Amino acid sequence: TEEIIAGYDIDPTRVFVAGLSAGGAMALVLAAAHPNLYAAAGIHSGLPYQSANDVMSAFAAMRGDARPPRPQPGIRKIIFHGDADSTVHPSNAAAIAHAPRGRKPEPSQHSAQDGQGRSYSKTVWRDQNGAAVTEQWIVHGAGHAWSGGSSDGSFTDPRGPDASAQMVRFFMSGDGAE
Repeated sequence: TEEIIAGYDIDPTRVFVAGLSAGGAMALVLAAAHPNLYAAAGIHSGLPYQSANDVMSAFAAMRGDARPPRPQPGIRKIIFHGDADSTVHPSNAAAIAHAPRGRKPEPSQHSAQDGQGRSYSKTVWRDQNGAAVTEQWIVHGAGHAWSGGSSDGSFTDPRGPDASAQMVRFFMSGDGAE
């Protein structure tokens, strides 16, 4: 990451990491291990930070039997998960969102219908200044697939909401505000 930042003259305050499933778990690990490198993380259908350290604990975490979340550095994050995911239990999204961060911002929640057909529940946690530090999107009826992804891809659900667009919005806003 540092090599790419230097080689392409990238603004280091605009470096983000995102992934799906094991890639989502890895995005969170990278952001937690290197908070000086990543401004925010996007986790889609992933696992909580340090919820697994071998194959057996990974399968347990995927079933929703993860050990309690470990404290994380102050990571801004946006989380997507389908509530019909039978590969990685949806409870992992809540564990990622609720991992201790020092101060526990109060969540605000609303549900809406995306124009592409899937309904979702979105919860936002804000810091003491009102800036969004965590967004959690639960996509109703979605399985283990990237929400809003192209039907040409694998592990995608084109019925939305568009996780890519929402992650970019969250990342580029600097504080996650809509």
